[in-house]
Amino acid sequence: MAKGKKTSKTNRKTTAKARGKKKRAQRPLSAATWSAARASGAEAARTVLARRSRRLAAAVLARPSPGILVAEGDSWFDYPFTDVLDDLEDQFRWDVISVAHKGDRVEGMAYDNGQLSKLERELRKLRDSGRTPRAFLLSGGGNDIAGEEFSVLLNHKRSGLTPINAQVVAGVFEQRLTAAIVSLASAVTALSTAFFGTKLPILMHGYDRPVPDGRGFLGGFWFLPGPWLQPGFYQKGFSDLAEATTLMGQLIDQFNAQLARTAGGPGLEHLHYVDLRGTLSAELKGRKYQKSWANELHPTPSGFEAVTARLHAALLQLT
Repeated sequence: MAKGKKTSKTNRKTTAKARGKKKRAQRPLSAATWSAARASGAEAARTVLARRSRRLAAAVLARPSPGILVAEGDSWFDYPFTDVLDDLEDQFRWDVISVAHKGDRVEGMAYDNGQLSKLERELRKLRDSGRTPRAFLLSGGGNDIAGEEFSVLLNHKRSGLTPINAQVVAGVFEQRLTAAIVSLASAVTALSTAFFGTKLPILMHGYDRPVPDGRGFLGGFWFLPGPWLQPGFYQKGFSDLAEATTLMGQLIDQFNAQLARTAGGPGLEHLHYVDLRGTLSAELKGRKYQKSWANELHPTPSGFEAVTARLHAALLQLT
């Protein structure tokens, strides 16, 4: 019992010390630190305002908005500094409502109830405020095949087989991704009908032909994302950049062909597809492609502008 009492006193002393430490930690900011934090926040706001003002030329501001877009997608719609949705708003005055998130897979968009719930919430807000979108914009598929899984699309160079594994590609493009796209488009359609009483147009885009040169986001070093393509080519024995770029182009062509076949399918006559191939350069000579591509998967700011112009033109043709 004596030992128990001693332990109890020790615990009380430890607790008292902890309280003392906790109390001492709860100090208010000094006046100087408070002032510096306020100044930092104000300066950050001024920087954002200045950057946006430069992008919004007076001529652009004078244009009427073409309407409301609701976007679901991947990093082409949610990329640091600038992306397609930024340019649709700043260059063409679209009012964009987005639930897109970098890194998302089209299977996640289609089958994750949490993601569909975010879309439902935004559509309900629009309906309740008396506003109707002009169209839905979808971007997806790249994250489903790039990265660690990419190499399964290829046969090894020394295998004697064709470089592209046709059976695997057919299973991924024609079955798995198509099923997810149809499911996602059908979910969007059901929500559109529920909230707005009609099947609003849906526009999905394919990707242009990238160059698998091993560049990730800001170089892809350490914790930064990427590269997503070159490791797969190296794993299967394709170390020549020109050869890998040709093969990458063939894969992108097959992906786009499947999107074109999916658009306008039964019950999805309002699902449209825009072909972006040829918008961005894949010219290896003089590394000209680097003016279009910031890394293996994402365009440069000027590349995003070129892509956005194509999407804007396609959107205006829908209605």
